Amino acid sequence: MTKPGHKTETSIAVSQLDLTLFRNYPSLRLTLPEANRNLVVLSGENGAGKTNLLEAISYLGPGRGLRGARLADITHNAGPGPWAVSGTLVCDGKNQRIGCAIDYGKGSGGEANKGRARRYVMVDDERFSSASSLAPYLSVIWLTPRMDRLFQNGASERRRFFDQLVTGLFPEHASQISAYEKTMRERLRLLVDGGGHGDEAWLAAIERRMAEYATALAATRLEALQILKANMKFKKKSLFPVPVIALEGDMEDLVSTLPALEAEEKFTGLLKKARRVDGYSGRTTKGPHKTDLVAWHPLKSMPAGQCSTGEQKAMLIALIFGAVRSQISARGRAPLLLLDELAAHLDEERRRALFDEISDFGIQTWMTGTDAGLFAPLKGRATFFHVEDGTLTEMKNA
Repeated sequence: MTKPGHKTETSIAVSQLDLTLFRNYPSLRLTLPEANRNLVVLSGENGAGKTNLLEAISYLGPGRGLRGARLADITHNAGPGPWAVSGTLVCDGKNQRIGCAIDYGKGSGGEANKGRARRYVMVDDERFSSASSLAPYLSVIWLTPRMDRLFQNGASERRRFFDQLVTGLFPEHASQISAYEKTMRERLRLLVDGGGHGDEAWLAAIERRMAEYATALAATRLEALQILKANMKFKKKSLFPVPVIALEGDMEDLVSTLPALEAEEKFTGLLKKARRVDGYSGRTTKGPHKTDLVAWHPLKSMPAGQCSTGEQKAMLIALIFGAVRSQISARGRAPLLLLDELAAHLDEERRRALFDEISDFGIQTWMTGTDAGLFAPLKGRATFFHVEDGTLTEMKNA
């Protein structure tokens, strides 16, 4: 696996995509022509299945998918079986097959229990139980209309967004988060059951482990933040202003000002002092799970959430594109980029600037829109498909 700092500029593309019982696709095999495979445009009416296709691709990478949906809710209603997504990746001229599917748990009578759906992944012929196992093979970055209010919504949504970008740079970050959250749940269960108290030795051991995970997690975030800042740039800054970004969190403050061991000791002490409060409130009040990504407009010195809708959208695009550049320059491996209904919200000048930036990336980018005409500047550079009722037809003359 390529480490950050080793630049090899490896390009990755999906050459074939297979869906089974996924949303409005009972079955689909999409094979992309080698020519113009990097840029894919999906056009069609609302509800045709364009976003569903992007969501399927998002499940080829780590994380909870583009919509963060319940796994059982994704299954097509035409069949009783669980859904599956798989794709052939082309990387440096070599093919690799990856995919994911779900298993339904069994009810008391042995019947399928959709409420206990579990996702598993496949890499070639090897099966893994965790989606984080996909991280070394593929990173997927997306921008959807649901993200338009990112700077106005709560800290938890921004934190998840940033952690997704961090995982693209450091695949082990997903495991760091899982380990921290598991330990946090163990501690909280002891405190809640004990009314703010618990076995001292056991609690102390858990809090030490929790502090180790928290320190590693925060350090990875801070390193990723610096890489992202160094790669956030746009040819036309007047159209897409690059936001000033920072992390606000007690753990990040400790890690940025103290050696790692001192930060661990300090946080362990904070956890001990907060036992009674955490036990009675039923929540952990300190830690990197409270961190927020904050952003300001570069020229107005105004919080991003207070800027106009158009300014927020432009800054979000600059941030997303900065994440793409970060992976290319720091990790040496390009992500897939999914842009859902983006062109419709930009004027012609911004669309052309956006398409030029995307073309310069040289990475596979999937774009959707109701009007294929909005993507006219990409004619000859992209493959166009018309989507209707879960069926894709290539538009040869687009």
